Amino acid sequence: MITIYTDGSSKGNPGPGGWGVIIASDDKVIELGGREEHTTNNRMELTAAIRAVSCQLLANSSKLEATIYCDASYVVKGITEWISGWQKNNWKTANKKPVENKDLWEELFEAVQDKHLVWKIIAGHSGIEGNERCDVIATTFADGEKIALYNGTLEKYSVRLSF
Repeated sequence: MITIYTDGSSKGNPGPGGWGVIIASDDKVIELGGREEHTTNNRMELTAAIRAVSCQLLANSSKLEATIYCDASYVVKGITEWISGWQKNNWKTANKKPVENKDLWEELFEAVQDKHLVWKIIAGHSGIEGNERCDVIATTFADGEKIALYNGTLEKYSVRLSF
């Protein structure tokens, strides 16, 4: 079983943005993060989800199960509820407007194929340590600052993750 936390941030919306991911298995934790110079919060939330489900650990086996904790209902509802309707409607919303961030939605849809994923919406800034750490990663990248990303054993990881 794999546990994943994701978060995205932008300063200005649009403005500089960052994304953060924590991927934890029974014995290993990897933090990922990145930055874009001009983006939106929704694009960074989607990018975090894409990077998480495209990671090497999940790419190695379609039999692995992962739970993804995300504070962006836009991402969770989009990939679990809305995307099939968008595809059927030629990437138009229920209001007949073009789906924003179509390029990232298509990339996320492709990345989740043949994976056993459970998506869970969690409250942001509510003390959930995995989400709080992803927020720090994302905002630090958005601010253009350096941050040390963890890659090591679960037992030495300082953030308490729920399994």
